[in-house]
Amino acid sequence: MDPEVTVLAQSAGATLVTLMATDAWHRVRDGITQLWRRTQPERAESVAAELEAGREDVLAALAADDQETLDELRLQWQGLVRRLLVARPAAVEELRALLDQLDPGGSAARQITQHATASGQARVYQAGRDQHIAER
Repeated sequence: MDPEVTVLAQSAGATLVTLMATDAWHRVRDGITQLWRRTQPERAESVAAELEAGREDVLAALAADDQETLDELRLQWQGLVRRLLVARPAAVEELRALLDQLDPGGSAARQITQHATASGQARVYQAGRDQHIAER
């Protein structure tokens, strides 16, 4: 598996799920559906239906603060996109351009949500990037 395809699919899954709950939703739906129409036309309508259902799931998960469902949806879209890119390698550049258009700063894919619970003498260390801890 090409690592570039894997990273792009991960980014796409996160970006799609994040943008499903924003004002960019219609552009996301239309752009992804068009991508499938050009690369796998026989699947375009089912992907469009999955986008609609996925958006409802995202909105419900956000309302319930259900991070597990959001993670599952990201993985679901990551898998769909990865399979598309493996079957149609020419779609890599088109998808990259679409993601740049939908999320120019790449902020949707970099969104980090963390939850932690500690009790007793336990410690929790969380970071969105690098973390260095030196305890004595």
